[in-house]
Amino acid sequence: MLLFSATIFISAALLFLVEPMFAKFILPLFGSTPAVWTGSMLFFQAALLAAYLYVHATTHATTTWLGARRQAILHLVVVLLPLLVLPLAVPGDEWAPSSQSNPIFLLLGLLAVSVGLPFFAISTTNPLVQRWLSDTDHPAARDPYFLYRASNLGSVIGLLGYPLVVEREFTLSNQGLWWSVGYGLLVVLVFASAVMLWRSEPAPAQEEEEAESLSGDPVSGGGSPLTADPSLEAPAGRLSGRPTWLRRARWVGLTFVPSSLMLGVTAFITTDITPIPLLWVIPLSLYLFSFVIVFSPSQTVPDLVHRGMVAVLPLMIASLVVAMLIDLRDPFWLLVGLHLLGFFVVAMVLHGEVARDRPPARHLTEFYLWVSVGGVLGGVFNALVAPVAFSTVIEYPLAIVLACLFLPGLLLARLVAGERDGRDEARRGDEEERMTSSGSGRGRQLSLVLDFVLPLALGGLMVALGFAVDEGTFDSIFDRPTVWQLFIGLGAGLACLWFAYISSRPIRFGLGIAALIVAVTFANGETSLFEDRSFFGVYRVTGDEQRHTLIFGNTNHGAQAFGTNPPVPTTYYDNTGPVGQAFDALPEEVTSRPAVIGLGTGTMACYNKAGQQMTFYEIDPLIESIARNESLFTYLRDCPGQKEVVLGDARLSLAEAPDDEYGIIVADAFSSDAIPVHLMTREAINLYFDKLKENGVLLVHISNRHLELEPVLGNVAQDTGLACRAQNDVEQGPPGKFISHWVMMAREDGDFGSMAENGRWQPCELDPDTAAWTDDFSNLLSTFNWN
Repeated sequence: MLLFSATIFISAALLFLVEPMFAKFILPLFGSTPAVWTGSMLFFQAALLAAYLYVHATTHATTTWLGARRQAILHLVVVLLPLLVLPLAVPGDEWAPSSQSNPIFLLLGLLAVSVGLPFFAISTTNPLVQRWLSDTDHPAARDPYFLYRASNLGSVIGLLGYPLVVEREFTLSNQGLWWSVGYGLLVVLVFASAVMLWRSEPAPAQEEEEAESLSGDPVSGGGSPLTADPSLEAPAGRLSGRPTWLRRARWVGLTFVPSSLMLGVTAFITTDITPIPLLWVIPLSLYLFSFVIVFSPSQTVPDLVHRGMVAVLPLMIASLVVAMLIDLRDPFWLLVGLHLLGFFVVAMVLHGEVARDRPPARHLTEFYLWVSVGGVLGGVFNALVAPVAFSTVIEYPLAIVLACLFLPGLLLARLVAGERDGRDEARRGDEEERMTSSGSGRGRQLSLVLDFVLPLALGGLMVALGFAVDEGTFDSIFDRPTVWQLFIGLGAGLACLWFAYISSRPIRFGLGIAALIVAVTFANGETSLFEDRSFFGVYRVTGDEQRHTLIFGNTNHGAQAFGTNPPVPTTYYDNTGPVGQAFDALPEEVTSRPAVIGLGTGTMACYNKAGQQMTFYEIDPLIESIARNESLFTYLRDCPGQKEVVLGDARLSLAEAPDDEYGIIVADAFSSDAIPVHLMTREAINLYFDKLKENGVLLVHISNRHLELEPVLGNVAQDTGLACRAQNDVEQGPPGKFISHWVMMAREDGDFGSMAENGRWQPCELDPDTAAWTDDFSNLLSTFNWN
């Protein structure tokens, strides 16, 4: 037991450690965008599905002609194959996507080549080791599901251990090396387990006839407590017989929604902060933990938890939808907690329904295959389908609506009525459901009609109220935003209390929530001048005839006020701000050859002069098309001088420029709210100064809401012997000016010119407790502003 438990523990820990680790390895190559994690999760889910196919096939072979002992030889070959691609290492620049290719397919190919074999081998180990135990004469052979505890413990340690320990203490190269050493240990443990299997006596013949196919839990490969009594809510006869196609489709749907919702929640959080492993693993940990609870060995606890989660699901979804519709932002951490809690409740309810509908153990491997299919389809939808099919992030609210449709209506009705759950109530509920579904009377027809009519009526009412608010009908009561938010809350409450709790109609509830979202969005009247998405994110341009604004996520990425020619820089680039001060104070020989990392709206072109050339380095072709769209922004057209846009990752493109080419480089690249990490490391700073003239100056824009990045650049400047000054500009200025935070570096203080004596530019803050960031080491967790 100690050997088998250790093997499963190590394999689960390695499995969930490699997911955030390798995603961080490849993050810089693909622009440090949240889509990297979405694509990575798609790959890991697909690899897990392939592993389950292997387990299912070999399990059937074991029970027919192969035998567990011969199968162990085959599995030893499988776990030895990944040694050909180890140790894991950070991929080279040759894997960086070109400006014309679709990065998602290159990302999936890179993952397959680099980590596909090890991930597949580890994913298959847990259930097969449990199968080996069932083929021995050990007293626990008939019920080896207790081993799933070691699997889940290893999974949690691997997931949380990476951002909290591994990322903080080890460089990227050492992370890959030590993970590979851990894989070598797993190979030894698998070999030892196989030897133990070969040396043990086989299970008695009569027990083998009764033995049931084993497999792991849907995420980490651990077992499931199918020896417990079936769920009290499971319809009679559902736990016996071969699964039907309708039942399989229900398994897929119930697992598709939490998978899609997990990726949607992760993208929401990381878009507004920055893509980091800590924020990746929290939703994934909750996703895993939901499986742990619903497949608990004790049947009483999952039943009680499931009933509680079903009872609060409508209220939780209504709260989440209201927060989204009123654009709640502060306090931000409370909002993040609300989204995570809402996701966890949905995962618990839907995964609980899956657990209650599990078939006999002889169909278990097929059951988990379909569960894996649902997870993969969720990843495919978010990573591949949604970016092409939708111009905005519609997959997240769509998953919320689908979760409403899967609400267990009969169970909720019994909970609201206060009936005591039991087999009699379950059978009575099933009988009532059959009578209702088989009848063709007016009651059933009326219910079906109302399932569509009532949500439409709710949507129409919200649109009418929105117009009434705009006309000032309720101005004598409260201000218009307060009245409108009150109506949104009442609409959500109506959908929640009436459609869910009183009617207990999942279709009515889901369509009601959908109608509320559509109606409020329409009634808000905020129409975008432009909206589109790429691999790197969703972009909107809003405004009117006087002003246009570019928005990525919930962050303003520049604006243009019309009416002047040439245009005047606004927002973070105002003439009175740090950028304007730098271009005014620095000698002309420095500012005459500028380069900018990050194009945005093209506002920086205003600091170019006639006869000069400004070079922009931009990773996203969609941003260039927005900046060159003269109906949206005219900076590139109307500002003086020549403007060149070089597409591709800034570091890779800049490396091809001649040394000593530029007088000033402005690093203004953002992944929504924060500058990507790989543009702030020691290697990045050294590259910039290789391309700067002897007296050149580097300006780095570090404005954001959640991270303290000035000490990061201060440490890098100290480590490389550079002079460093910073300004957090909060002074009032012309209309349209934003507060902004900038860092300025040069080889020596004299290169700053008059700014060296300007009191607004102070020496950069340092963090003596943190090493300078490099391509091999960074720790974003240490920069969080927890206030």
